[in-house]
Amino acid sequence: MDLNLMRELSVKTDTKIVLLILDGLGGLPMDPSGQTELEAADTPNLDALAARSELGLSRPVAAGVSPGSGPGHLGLFGYDPLRFQVGRGVLSALGVGFDLGENDLAARVNFATKDESGRISDRRAGRIPSEKGEELVGLLNERLNLDGVEVFVVHEKEYRAVAVFRGEGLSDALADSDPQRTGLEPLPVEPADGSQEAKESARIADSFVEQANEILADQHPANTVLVRGFGMHPALPSFDETYDLDAAAIASYPMYKGLARLAGMQLLKEGEGIAGEFETLEANWEDHDFFFIHIKPTDAAGEDGDFERKASVIEEVDALIPMLLDLGPDALAITGDHATPAKMKSHSWHGVPFLLASPYTLPTADSFGERSCAGGSLGVFEAEEIMGYLMGHALKLNRFGA
Repeated sequence: MDLNLMRELSVKTDTKIVLLILDGLGGLPMDPSGQTELEAADTPNLDALAARSELGLSRPVAAGVSPGSGPGHLGLFGYDPLRFQVGRGVLSALGVGFDLGENDLAARVNFATKDESGRISDRRAGRIPSEKGEELVGLLNERLNLDGVEVFVVHEKEYRAVAVFRGEGLSDALADSDPQRTGLEPLPVEPADGSQEAKESARIADSFVEQANEILADQHPANTVLVRGFGMHPALPSFDETYDLDAAAIASYPMYKGLARLAGMQLLKEGEGIAGEFETLEANWEDHDFFFIHIKPTDAAGEDGDFERKASVIEEVDALIPMLLDLGPDALAITGDHATPAKMKSHSWHGVPFLLASPYTLPTADSFGERSCAGGSLGVFEAEEIMGYLMGHALKLNRFGA
């Protein structure tokens, strides 16, 4: 999507837009004759909404490419994820409220489990509770001592943390230490180019991992760290200036708060659980004209390979749809940032179900699921186009040309 065109055509109106994201919504049947998680879930409210909505499947990045959460969300906000590449560490740092300097280097940290052979047996350390994660972060901050840089480790949630390195001449041209699969040894952090800055930054990152391993050696199950998503503060076109929107974000996980903050959205304090996020929307309805709501547990269940739990989360959201519709959004999109099929236990390249409700839709199906979306009026399209659809259906775009 052409952001300059959006900036040129956007017009301020009283209409309201909601972008509801069920992280990792897309799925697959566990066997060829079965249903996906979304199709198997009991969703009378979403199905009724689909019967008066436009449907399609979005492609987050490119055919066959499994996106990370960062690129997946940037596309949803209308930013080309191939052009605007943001390290996950940056999003995590912004999400926890860290004041990231222009020359700071940030990396996402996973506490993980390493077996006696040195191989990773659990990339998420059994999803340790946040209390344990905070304790481990405290140990690292107390004992880490890296030559030439300051290092700040901030807890994010559960097994997640962010490390920020502050010093002169740092580079984010670094490869991850996370092998992305169990049964493999962690990778060394390698420079992604031949610059001296990248070589020195790789040395610092490897030293960080080495010291963390020593500090965590007696801990279980979190006895090591994996670092990935190295990044430095990027410059994104302002969301409000591009779309002329007063945008707010409701998200429980810091990384998604970081994405919203990077785009310039106002962060709203979410309530407890999924219902609490909807209550926050209701309480702030009069104050903004665009709301981004992020639901995380669908993705976590998919990554755990828990088909039934993912379907159950979708059902929990479905029960709250009437509350959302009672607010009267003028344009409502319900979708995901990528697919996370329980069958694969990971993000995947598969199309993401997309529903767009407004008074100006062309309905084509009577249920919300991958197969009905594949035959919908929108077909298969780039996720980057979603903001254009929302702006158009909310009557927030002037006519192009004479």
